[in-house]
Amino acid sequence: MDKISVVGLVVAIFAIVGGQVLEGGHVASLIQATAFVIVVGGTLGAVMLQSPWHTFRHGIVMAKWVFFPPRVEFARLTQQIGNWSTISRREGLLALEGFIAAQKDEYIKKGLQLLVDGVEPERMREILEVQIGAFEEEARQAAKIWESAGGYSPTIGILGAVMGLIHVMENLTDPAKLGGGIAVAFVATIYGVGLANLVFLPMAKKLIALIARQVTFREMILDGLIGLANGDNPRIIENRMHGYYIV
Repeated sequence: MDKISVVGLVVAIFAIVGGQVLEGGHVASLIQATAFVIVVGGTLGAVMLQSPWHTFRHGIVMAKWVFFPPRVEFARLTQQIGNWSTISRREGLLALEGFIAAQKDEYIKKGLQLLVDGVEPERMREILEVQIGAFEEEARQAAKIWESAGGYSPTIGILGAVMGLIHVMENLTDPAKLGGGIAVAFVATIYGVGLANLVFLPMAKKLIALIARQVTFREMILDGLIGLANGDNPRIIENRMHGYYIV
């Protein structure tokens, strides 16, 4: 679990709720089901309207990365490719065929298969770079649904505020109904702005950073496999791969 994401979310919520209490307000006044439905439902609908189904679904599934990011083991990969380099220089590239089935990462598996099949280094680079580009584009489009949600929710919050004020104006002769309308008006704005700046936009930025890390990892794999294809010295390959991360 990514502890900093959990701590950040808790700190943000505590700051808002704590500020309300310090000002003498009640936490219960921030809980308004109608406002929540307007903001969350309206934002969700707007994002769904702008997104293809597979992109929307991918973005929803990807949200778990904020708290459970995919493991990217740079040091382990460096050691692994170094070992493959030693084996291939001693026994030939075909000796790496036995490692293909054991790979969980489909990108590594694809690269090893190309290597064993004897594909020319430049051709292999072209194929694997296309896969990197496709992965990055698809992942970024999915992450952008949260950025879009951060753009829509404040406006939906204002819409909820206007609806609340309309309700107030319609019931000026009935003081008992004024409180509910005013609550919806102000709380909807809080929900809209709060969700955008405390949840949706930070999630989008975090996902984009994680995607960039995944892309770097794939570029590192590509570099290592091209080194194997060219028959580079294992130490040279490992030193070059160390350049992709801080040891």
